[in-house]
Amino acid sequence: MSAHPLAPAWLERPADGNALAPQLWPASARRGGERGELEIGGVRASRLAADYGTPLYVIDETDARARARRIRRALETATARAGTSGVVYYAGKAFLSTAVAQWMAGEGLNIDTASGGELAVALAGGIDPARIGLHGNNKSDRELEKAVGAGVGAIVIDAVEEIDRVAEVARHHGRVQPVRLRINSGVHAHTHEYLATAREDQKFGVPLTQADSAVARIREHAGVLEFLGLHSHIGSQILVADGFLEAARRLLSMHARLLEHGPVPQVNLGGGFGIAYTTADEPANIEELLSRLVDTIAEVCAELRIPVPAIAIEPGRSIIGPAGVTLYEVGTIKDVEVLTNAGELAVRRYVSVDGGMSDNARPALYGADYAVRLASRASDVDPVLVRIAGKHCESGDIVVDADYLPGDVRRGDLVAVPATGAYCFSLSSSYNYLTRPAVVAVARGEARLIVRAESVAELLRRDVGATEATEVLRSEGSRYS
Repeated sequence: MSAHPLAPAWLERPADGNALAPQLWPASARRGGERGELEIGGVRASRLAADYGTPLYVIDETDARARARRIRRALETATARAGTSGVVYYAGKAFLSTAVAQWMAGEGLNIDTASGGELAVALAGGIDPARIGLHGNNKSDRELEKAVGAGVGAIVIDAVEEIDRVAEVARHHGRVQPVRLRINSGVHAHTHEYLATAREDQKFGVPLTQADSAVARIREHAGVLEFLGLHSHIGSQILVADGFLEAARRLLSMHARLLEHGPVPQVNLGGGFGIAYTTADEPANIEELLSRLVDTIAEVCAELRIPVPAIAIEPGRSIIGPAGVTLYEVGTIKDVEVLTNAGELAVRRYVSVDGGMSDNARPALYGADYAVRLASRASDVDPVLVRIAGKHCESGDIVVDADYLPGDVRRGDLVAVPATGAYCFSLSSSYNYLTRPAVVAVARGEARLIVRAESVAELLRRDVGATEATEVLRSEGSRYS
């Protein structure tokens, strides 16, 4: 079956438009029942939509926990072989709720937060503060007070001027605050420009050339600051290991110099491990990646004649991303004639859904690609090329740029977009006053609400002049679209 002339080169026309590529979906995703309906965690898509509305974020709890456990075990296995230990911080910026924080802690992971709000969620989830880390390139005084006062296990210093500020807060609270120093390694990761966080001209971290003096400054506050080690994060959605290995080599050279003047118990290589969003993506096997990373660290340490430090990593997307699916209801459908590069007319089918860039900003921000499948039923009609469009007043409001759906897709159908567990809820907005969707966890045939859907009444509650309208909307119902 030939590809559509408007399809990108990487996109293959499926022989079966109902098939679920296993690398894109939660492990529990399957088709069942007489209609061939999509089920996640043993719960039918139609039931989820009826009970919680659409758009709807669905997280497979069993899948998320399994991925967290797999990464922890992979790191522990690799570090044990190297004669050291490892710790995994779940990067809450990917997706954080009290329930998810509890899942991660239950699987033996620490929690990495990037703001006072994320810290508040982790603490509200009952996470031991000693297992929480705080990031941020511009931490406020209030955030530092909250973190130090709560007793977080690590604050990642992101700028030289932050050292004295953290020390002052620690002194005020009468405690010794463990800190890491984030280094801008200069490694150019293979990812989108906006996702590369270790290039020289950007806001994160301290250049390697300033590391010696910055650590000396930390050590001057020995009574209130405890230096844990260096931290690096080279970017996000990285599909190859090279950048991680090079960053480790650069950090360890500095690590060895710092050992001459005091202990450096850890090295933190951050996260950024990529996942498959489409069948064209080929992420590295996590066991192989972590094995190579730890082996490289051990080899470099042997060359430098230094002990292998404890190793920390901060995955987020690779744990929660593939566990998430977003459900939408189909609305307007239109066929648009497009002139191809070959000068011929071809038809692209626009399938509009009841969400868009307010629940998934990544395509608009990064040009991210996603896949889509019919969820409320299966179909034996030949697949056609579609573009899944949102309902916002933006031509760039595209959820899925290109994929195939059965040619009989129609208004009222449910469609599902996989691999949306990371950075969709986190980046969600109320643009055009669309309300943000609920988040539901599924497992063993049961669904559980973990984040309530936003209501128009809640949106208007912030508008000082809309008190009366808010009361009316509250009495009439909570959802509007």
